[in-house]
Amino acid sequence: MPTNHYFSQGRLSEQRLYEDLIIEALKIYGQDVYYLPRELVNRDVIFGDDSVSRFENAYKIEMYIENIEGFDGDGDLFTKFGVEIRDACTLVVSRRRWNNLISKYETTETKPFYRPREGDLIFLSLSKSIFEITRVDDQTPFYQLKNLPVFRMRCELFEYNDEDFDTGVEAIDNIEKYHGEKTILTFDQSAITNEFELNELVEQVNNTFTIRGEISSIDASDSDAYKLIITHSNSLDGNYRTFTTTKNVIGLSSTAYAIPLDVSKPQLEEEAQNESFDSEASDILDFRESNPFGDPV
Repeated sequence: MPTNHYFSQGRLSEQRLYEDLIIEALKIYGQDVYYLPRELVNRDVIFGDDSVSRFENAYKIEMYIENIEGFDGDGDLFTKFGVEIRDACTLVVSRRRWNNLISKYETTETKPFYRPREGDLIFLSLSKSIFEITRVDDQTPFYQLKNLPVFRMRCELFEYNDEDFDTGVEAIDNIEKYHGEKTILTFDQSAITNEFELNELVEQVNNTFTIRGEISSIDASDSDAYKLIITHSNSLDGNYRTFTTTKNVIGLSSTAYAIPLDVSKPQLEEEAQNESFDSEASDILDFRESNPFGDPV
């Protein structure tokens, strides 16, 4: 027989009340996070990834972390290749809040943005870490009042791979500044025409290729050596290239230009962690013994 028409679970007023209660609960028990939509720059149609993805927008919104006893995942792994942190979490966001704060600003006729997307990032201000969305569940809870009020996102800790962050949020943009692959261009300060600008794109046109990069910092402390620290340097032909000392490097915004005197990479000691691990291990293991790990057999 048909359902009782005196008890309807699909009334709009009840659905709105249910959503209002969810939004209020998320605002009380949730955390402020930033949602970062991924912009594909040079998508690999075979593997389906993009090693030079760009993140230019960061939307602040409240989300609830379902993990009450800490992050999920495999935790911290100590391997012969270093330390791997494999944290994971599940985040919940209201559909209505998503539509009001994010969807209507990102959706265009050619780029629908009706729900969170796999591959986009979420910056947790609480732990100052970035998680990548791996799966979006849009049917839990399943039509309790004949509607779907929330999105549930399964996320894993993001591994930075030289992506470009220009969101305007300092804590996020500093990731590329400290962890991106860098190239140091050294100039004769007196030979530079105009002044290079921070965060602008620079370009060098060589005989067979054109290479571009972004200025992450400028070191003009030495009166003789003017240094630009470049991140995200890549050739427009898709091959691995590097800047040369034979052609002008031109600032695309400032129109400044000069020929580099030297092209180099940061010293390994500035980036490596081997000395830190060595000093920490010295406090734990006594290498004066012939067998610091146990008694000899």
